[in-house]
Amino acid sequence: MKNQDKTWFITGTSQGIGLILVKQLLAQGYNVAATVRNVKSLKKAVGISSPNFLPLEVDLVNESSVKQAVKDTLAQFESIEYLVNNAGYGLIGGIEESSDAEVRANFDVNVFGLLNVTRAILPHMRAAKYGHIINLSSVFGLLAGAGWGIYCSTKFAVEAISEALVQEVKPFGIKVTLIEPGYVRTNFLNSSSLITSSEPIEAYTGIRDAVRSHQEDLPGKQLGDPEKVAALIVEVTKWPEPPLHLLTGSDAYQFANYKIDSLKNEIEANKDFTFSTDFGA
Repeated sequence: MKNQDKTWFITGTSQGIGLILVKQLLAQGYNVAATVRNVKSLKKAVGISSPNFLPLEVDLVNESSVKQAVKDTLAQFESIEYLVNNAGYGLIGGIEESSDAEVRANFDVNVFGLLNVTRAILPHMRAAKYGHIINLSSVFGLLAGAGWGIYCSTKFAVEAISEALVQEVKPFGIKVTLIEPGYVRTNFLNSSSLITSSEPIEAYTGIRDAVRSHQEDLPGKQLGDPEKVAALIVEVTKWPEPPLHLLTGSDAYQFANYKIDSLKNEIEANKDFTFSTDFGA
């Protein structure tokens, strides 16, 4: 299949990696269906009008809205070969500080929105016996830190969903890849993509320091290049055997290995207690 015969369905394309990916794919001649909350702003950001480009205003939490977007995409391009679940935002705040509404809203977009889109597109990929689902997770889908428990838990969920899904869809020729970036130099940390708990508790001084650091010190210093991350997403779809887990950034590599080492050490340190709970031990 030539690029112009392949269609990408991408969520969360108003900024950052999602927007960059849309631009790269259009430049390479692919068909791109891009979801966003405000189509006008997306058209302005992309800057071109093309029959290969279908901007879609979609509420990812609303199944009917998602199904209509998929229907519109198939009406224009006939097929969907690649799905990129990129939509999501960060919530920083302690577990005690995070309200029920804030937590549910974060899960609605980061997890349930991803599920809505995946469920809507999978029947078409199954029928075609072809497809590649790319879920934007994070290295913080592998480990969590103070102040990031809720956001990281949404990414932990994306990891679990993807690990099950890759086994479920393999018989249909469908592939699944988790993209697990470290810190990427987008405006994620200083835009509507990152919100803080509305009722902070000053007693959590470490979390207050983390919030300040992420809002004031880190922006503009992230190691990850979003152009390279987007290019790697395109590249991995061309690999005969793409991995389930794909870290991006040297910091992601270090964070992931820290988690692996810590987990292994803790498991081994308590091995005798673990085995002691077997019958006959």
